Amino acid sequence: MDRDRRAFLKTTSLAAAAAAAGLPAATETVAQARSASAGMKELPKGLVLATLRRPDSYGLGLRADRGILDVVAAEQDFREGAPTTIDALLHGQGDANALRRLAEKARASASADRYFVALDQTAFGPCVTNPEKIVCIGLNYRRHAAETGNPVPKQPILFNKYNTALNCHGGTIGVSEEDARNFDYEAELVIVIGRRARNVSEADAPNYIFGYATGNDFTARDLQSRSADLADGDNLKIECRVNGEVRQSSNTSDMVFNCKQLVSYISRYFTLKPGDIIFTGTPEGVIAGYPKDKQVWLKAGDKIVTSIEKLGNLTFTLT
Repeated sequence: MDRDRRAFLKTTSLAAAAAAAGLPAATETVAQARSASAGMKELPKGLVLATLRRPDSYGLGLRADRGILDVVAAEQDFREGAPTTIDALLHGQGDANALRRLAEKARASASADRYFVALDQTAFGPCVTNPEKIVCIGLNYRRHAAETGNPVPKQPILFNKYNTALNCHGGTIGVSEEDARNFDYEAELVIVIGRRARNVSEADAPNYIFGYATGNDFTARDLQSRSADLADGDNLKIECRVNGEVRQSSNTSDMVFNCKQLVSYISRYFTLKPGDIIFTGTPEGVIAGYPKDKQVWLKAGDKIVTSIEKLGNLTFTLT
């Protein structure tokens, strides 16, 4: 995997726990949902974005040939009206096209080094910093369902997490064996929503997707078992490595429900908003799928790298 694409959110043009029966029925019509999105700014296409950690906040970063453009610094000097945070961009604040203008002006500047951060010196934040909803999909790869002895779901299995669980490329996760022992990895493709979505058809779903990012739904299996929780991204190689050893290697084409189907299905039961993210499920190769006598759970000191084709690597270390 090209390390220059790690830790990024790529906007669309990317060569692009409850059963559903228990969820409330949708009340908004398809026509109303389409009307709500009419007149909205066109979602940006083909940008490779990152969130940069600043002393007291997060700022937007844009992948460029000279490194990562610090959009906050460039906008302060060149005043192009560009959004300076991922939240602002997701909510249509500022001129998304100004990001490319900023990159050109910064590149041509006599003090270009002031605006670009080298990859190996970049302090990343989460690709999306403040999602209202984090929706997760269980058992969404056929071979993963098989390895865990579960049937392929007839409808997407939905559960949720909270934004305090978000981490970043190069981050750490503290693990305590007082609370849990069976720590497991889950490489996942993440969908980022770009428009308010309710009762969206599969055909229209791509128009509501802002972009895609690399994710890992790090899991404590013994805690999980205490409850019932269980332009597209549909043909991407996905891998997870632990201490350099490949543990998961699959393709998103093995998904039971593809990205368009997931956005459409979820929007039938509740409203998706800009910045909401969907973890689309993990492929086969998780520790929980091994025979009991071969399950060696993750431990402090392990380094996990998740890679998705065209998106890059997400790395974190257990402490």
